[in-house]
Amino acid sequence: MVRILDAGDQALVVEWAEHIDETVNAQVVRLAADLAASPIEGITETVPTYRSLLVCYDPEIIRGRILGERLLERAGRLDEAPLESRLWRVPVFYGGPACLDLDELAEMKGMSPADIVELHSSAEYRIYMIGFAPGFAYLGGLPEVLHTPRLQTPRQYIAASSIGIGGKQASINSVPGPSGWRYLGRTPVRPFDPQRAEPFLFRAGDRVRFFPISEREAEEYDRRVAAGESIVEPVSV
Repeated sequence: MVRILDAGDQALVVEWAEHIDETVNAQVVRLAADLAASPIEGITETVPTYRSLLVCYDPEIIRGRILGERLLERAGRLDEAPLESRLWRVPVFYGGPACLDLDELAEMKGMSPADIVELHSSAEYRIYMIGFAPGFAYLGGLPEVLHTPRLQTPRQYIAASSIGIGGKQASINSVPGPSGWRYLGRTPVRPFDPQRAEPFLFRAGDRVRFFPISEREAEEYDRRVAAGESIVEPVSV
């Protein structure tokens, strides 16, 4: 059942459920897309999350009560048809300085590092939301055998574009910073680049498949990215 929650005096939360699944998240993405296509005057920003949509507004243009009623109306008539999403094939170098936890993870799981890489790169992931840092992608779809608790003591620095695992989730880091996630490698892809016309590469509802590359291939991709070339393009699915 959809409900509206106050989030201060300039934002509302449209919440679908207390659990997380793809169907709930699809409704979040649908409403965000619907509001982008047919805006309600006074809305200043929308932020999709796992199971809710944050809607920021200007109270001098629209009152929260009126906006809440209109949001409930919109949410109640969303099209249930499958959403068109984008599929990204993202190269990953499972090695080098960013490969912090692959060997330990393999030992924990009683597997070889190659088995971990094969499992991680064989899954199709859904981007449930972008958050925590600009462009940071939270991914669902991690194979259950790879579900692993986060580190008890977070590291103080993880490089941008590192590929991580945290609990049931996978991730693509966007900017450098601290993290308690476990890391398997890095991608030459830059999820966030303020110099691009579109700074954020990924968005909620997109899908991702990883594929392994060698160190030499990673260096070549790095060179192309540094030259301003786009090395990945999405496919509509």
